Amino acid sequence: MTHSSTAQVQDQPVLNRLDFGADFEWGVATAAYQIEGAHDTGDKGASIWDIFTNKRGKVKQNHHGKIACDFFNRYPDDLMLMQEMAIPNFRFSLSWSRLMPAGTGKVSQQGIDYYNRLIDYSLELGITPWVTLYHWDLPHELEKKGGWPNRDIVNWFSEYAALCATTFGDRVNHWMVLNEPMVFTGAGYFLGVHAPGRRCFGSFIPAVHHTALCQAQGGRILKSILPHAEVGTTISCSHVEPLRQREKDIKAAQRVDALLNRLFLESALGLGYPLDDLKFMRRIEKYMKPDDEALLQFDFDFIGIQNYTREVVKHSFWTPFLQANLVPAKKRDVPYTLMNWEVYPEGIYHLLHKYSKYKNIKKLIITENGAAFADELKDGQVNDQQRVEFLKRYLQQVLRAKQEGANVQGYFVWSFLDNFEWAEGYNPRFGLVHVDYETQQRTIKDSGLWYRDFLTNKFKV
Repeated sequence: MTHSSTAQVQDQPVLNRLDFGADFEWGVATAAYQIEGAHDTGDKGASIWDIFTNKRGKVKQNHHGKIACDFFNRYPDDLMLMQEMAIPNFRFSLSWSRLMPAGTGKVSQQGIDYYNRLIDYSLELGITPWVTLYHWDLPHELEKKGGWPNRDIVNWFSEYAALCATTFGDRVNHWMVLNEPMVFTGAGYFLGVHAPGRRCFGSFIPAVHHTALCQAQGGRILKSILPHAEVGTTISCSHVEPLRQREKDIKAAQRVDALLNRLFLESALGLGYPLDDLKFMRRIEKYMKPDDEALLQFDFDFIGIQNYTREVVKHSFWTPFLQANLVPAKKRDVPYTLMNWEVYPEGIYHLLHKYSKYKNIKKLIITENGAAFADELKDGQVNDQQRVEFLKRYLQQVLRAKQEGANVQGYFVWSFLDNFEWAEGYNPRFGLVHVDYETQQRTIKDSGLWYRDFLTNKFKV
């Protein structure tokens, strides 16, 4: 049971699309493994998520992405639907193992042909592609060689990034190197709840460092091949607050903030890892070579903010390393979504100001924001008013921050389609478009209709 996200919607300021400025970028976001399906079409190699979902009990109800939304085959109709919804920008990721089945070496012409078709048709329909190089689906063959904890991945990723830039860069002008590096390293190599399912602090620490190196190296490669392209990366971030204004909780919140919000960002900005607040991470220094401090840095054209919730933190002596626990929204009697994430629009306002204070960030783009609720298809309609109110309230806070000087220049809804939500399977639905996974029928939800009308400036919200 979720609290209504509409509980605090009163006296909200009126706004419309034009208030954000004519150059503000609007779009939707997706990821390859979550929507494509076609897991073994042609010579595609297995990804770590193909392997992980084959293990019973790793994903709720043993769901998998073998078919997902069948976007691989249905992309023409889906792109036409996107055009019908007046969505001008489409963020999607490339599947590394579809392009390079073993992660390195042999290149799949079938994979290249697929993404060429996808990019070309997007452009034909007037939809601008925004491409993410890596959204969590590492080729399984590279995981067998050690995966992200193996420093060789810097070379593997460099080869992959160069292939993507040279193959698609004549038509793609907007790139993101990594999607939420803190999530895929932490959940995949420390907590073990995501692919590849490792639970080892000794794997997590080098995985973090090598991922941070790849983040910067990917940016350098894209920019060297495509000097006029816009190159960014994305950070999963949450506004963090202490449960109580007491020293132990405040320091616990600082540690969580450093881990979630600062680790991969500050290393890229040339500020190093925030080890003063993360003393347990100091062992990362043993994996650093003499030139690594410089190699961690890259001057990104934008930083992608991916925000869904706020985290409230309390000190916990018994929690290893961080000595901090997150206090669930359920226990705080606040509105929350189907993911048990608090609905807290002011969080995105605070984050935009937080990141705007970094002098080396050129601009911010919200590359993901959205919510999962218990959507129900009834009489050909999905009346998801909770999601409509969620989007309205978050956008009001984005505009508030922008008007106060935050350099935010874009907003992408997660997600275009309901899709495979990693360890949660298909139960949480984030889409503006409902997907019947048995028939693959698409139905634009009321939130999708609202977004269309907002984008075409048919009304004020």
